[in-house]
Amino acid sequence: MGFYLRMRRAMVALSTLSALVVAWFVLTTVTGLISSGRFPDPFATWAAMRQLVSPGYAGSTLVVHVVHSLTLVLGGFMLASTLGVSLGLLMGWSRKAEAFINPIFLLLRPIPPLAWIPLAILWLGLGDAAKIMVIVIAAFVPNVINTSTGVRTIEKTVFEASQMLGTPRWRFVGEVLIPASLPAIFTGLRLSLQAAWTTLVAAELVGALAGIGLVLNVAQQDIYPAMILSAMFVVGVLGWLMTLLLGFVERRALAWRTA
Repeated sequence: MGFYLRMRRAMVALSTLSALVVAWFVLTTVTGLISSGRFPDPFATWAAMRQLVSPGYAGSTLVVHVVHSLTLVLGGFMLASTLGVSLGLLMGWSRKAEAFINPIFLLLRPIPPLAWIPLAILWLGLGDAAKIMVIVIAAFVPNVINTSTGVRTIEKTVFEASQMLGTPRWRFVGEVLIPASLPAIFTGLRLSLQAAWTTLVAAELVGALAGIGLVLNVAQQDIYPAMILSAMFVVGVLGWLMTLLLGFVERRALAWRTA
């Protein structure tokens, strides 16, 4: 049943995308209601994509840009997830830790991640380390909030039972606390991944030697709408594929919910 449901959803999504492409073609190429100077037609976008693949654009080919961006996203996402989930578990489990950490967290949370770019450059220069720092800051917050919320939704009787049975802390964390919080943790991971991609594009606008953000920046300077749209499409596809992969991991980790 689950397979057929996923296939139906895939067909609906494919139909929606096909309708959007047809509308795009009609509005730009057939009727000309949308000027190509404002929004490129499908043929110009396809030509720009072919150029990005080979011979390349903004100093590198599509493969080089994608590998560089993926490296930054994965590095920042993994680091932010490790730190954020760990801190969220601690804050949700220990009221003392929450009382100590939460005021600092609430103070830093409203600051937009992009506001850290100048400071990251001052600290780490124009290299990849500064970009990863900004990605970590952006992806860190959703993990902390959702993980701590997930821990707090665990019934008190679970904690009381573990204390009565004398369960060691390390075993309680690994066999009770984390499994019970996994649905909320994966919600935070999805939001964290989205934040990582959003911040990456902005971070790569400054001092990047490769990456999708650099392509967008150069295309904007060259007034090349088709290349801008092509780069946006690449970001969308990469984010979608990583979300699918995360969803696959989530289904495996939470298989007990549908068993």
